[in-house]
Amino acid sequence: MEHHHHSPAETDSAAMAELLDLDAEVMHSYLSEVTAWVEALGPPCRRILDVGSGTGAGTLALAQRFTGAEVIAVDLSENLLGRLRDKARDRGVADRIRTVQANLDAAWPAVDTVDLVWASNSLHHMADPGRVLSEVFATLRPGGLLALAEMDSFPRFLPDDLGIGRPGLEARCNAAVAGARAEALPHIGSDWASRLRQAGFTVEAERTFAIDLTPPLPPSAGRYAQASLRRVRSRMDGRIDVGDLATLDALIDDDGPDSVLRREDLTVRDTRTVWAARRR
Repeated sequence: MEHHHHSPAETDSAAMAELLDLDAEVMHSYLSEVTAWVEALGPPCRRILDVGSGTGAGTLALAQRFTGAEVIAVDLSENLLGRLRDKARDRGVADRIRTVQANLDAAWPAVDTVDLVWASNSLHHMADPGRVLSEVFATLRPGGLLALAEMDSFPRFLPDDLGIGRPGLEARCNAAVAGARAEALPHIGSDWASRLRQAGFTVEAERTFAIDLTPPLPPSAGRYAQASLRRVRSRMDGRIDVGDLATLDALIDDDGPDSVLRREDLTVRDTRTVWAARRR
């Protein structure tokens, strides 16, 4: 879920950073699989651009996959970029990663021509995705590849019958989230293949990656579920009934008996679609 390219309040920024880090930790197998797929499609890479890098899930996975490449990470949030730089130092790849703070809705940063562009869960946050895709096209060298990834829905963690509250809580929450996201993010769920072609790209491949992690799960999965559901909760007042709100509060509590941190029936289910598009 690398990054949602926006400017939250400081407290929300910290919560987003935690969520992004947990997503990278829990979804490491997906990141390995998708970067291997991109490597098989693309030419040798010397320079890679990560558009909306967040705390660096994609940046670091790409640096690990393409060991001879420089990776340029662009994001609106300097706080998130700082976390990315810290992780790059910890992993010994800081010499190959450069960060650029930029508001892509305002202006495209000065970036040299690149061989590969990675844009994961960032394009739907742009005010004008078509303009950004045109900038990406111009930044790629002829023959270069864009990998555009989008989540198909919010991740799912819970069984239908939780043992508390009415069954079907997560389905109701996700339907409400989808409504809220559609209001706030008009480009979510776009026909990305058509948008890519309109920007001049040749769409070479489209693949949906299914994530289905089942118990036993590591503790990070519980923290990921809690962080994700807390983000859901922040949008639910007035969208679900008070009984569902109370159940959700019990699930995201740190210490309560019904906290997701204590549940042994958590799963992590998600699908992410990736388009590989080439500049001819």
